[in-house]
This record gives sequence, C-alpha cells and structure tokens, in this order.
Amino acid sequence: MVFEEIYTIYWQKIFRLCMGYVNDYDTAQDLAQETFIIVWQQLPSFRSEATIGTWIFRIASNNCLRHIEKQNRFPKSELPLHVTETHQPTIEPHIEYLYACIAELPEIDRIIISLELEDIQQSEIAGIVGLSEANIRVKIHRIKEKLTQQFKHYEQ
Repeated sequence: MVFEEIYTIYWQKIFRLCMGYVNDYDTAQDLAQETFIIVWQQLPSFRSEATIGTWIFRIASNNCLRHIEKQNRFPKSELPLHVTETHQPTIEPHIEYLYACIAELPEIDRIIISLELEDIQQSEIAGIVGLSEANIRVKIHRIKEKLTQQFKHYEQ
C-alpha cells in the first residue's frame, strides 16, 4: 500500500483517536501528523505481522502516551489569556463533552474506547493493547456504561 493511500484512509481515524487522548484540537492534529511522519519513516520496515491499521493505531497510541507522559513530567506554566485562546473549529457540544469524558478515563480505557469508536475489531484492539478479547469486551461494556452515566448528568 502506498503512503498516500494510507494517509487518506487513516487520517480522520487517527485524528479522532488523538482527540480522545488529549481533548485539544491543535494538539490532536500535531499528534496525528507526528504519527504519520513515523508511519512514513517506518513503512519500508513494516513486516505485515499485523494489519496495517493495527500497526498505525499502535503507533498513534504510543505517540499519544509519550506526549501525555511528557506533559506530566513538564507541566505547563500558566500562559497569559490572549496566548491560551485557540481558534479551533467549533465542535458540537455533545461531541466536545464526549472527548472531555474520554480524556478523563485511565489511559488503557482511553485507548480501548477510542479504537472501539473507530469500529476497530475487538480482536485488533486486543492485539494493540495486549489484553484478551474477552477482557476487551468487558472493558468496553464498562466504559460505555460509565460514559452513559456521565451523559445522563450532562443532559440534566
């Protein structure tokens, strides 16, 4: 598969995965772009041991986790208000709230639900995160229950 095809097929999915991690449009775009730089650099060494999609999602997840670890090690200082204002496209309030709820989940749950929302097969999710398929099914069910409860409070 040619890189341009991969980029076209996976860009939106990887961007949404990154949004699930960081809940910030600009940062998610940067992380998705960094993911595709890594994919482009590593594509010649891809061995087809997993599907290309699984491989790309694993790269994106690792990239997001590294970013979060760096943020936790070097917390941002407060910036002046005019510097922190972002000019990102408007996201529907329900979707924005969903991203905020996902961002509050533990890291492994964030990965799982973000991949589930991208319609990745549970067997692939299991391969990406290193858990059994049965464990993935249980976790997805629990995460969805938790998010449903949060939405009930949001809509009240």
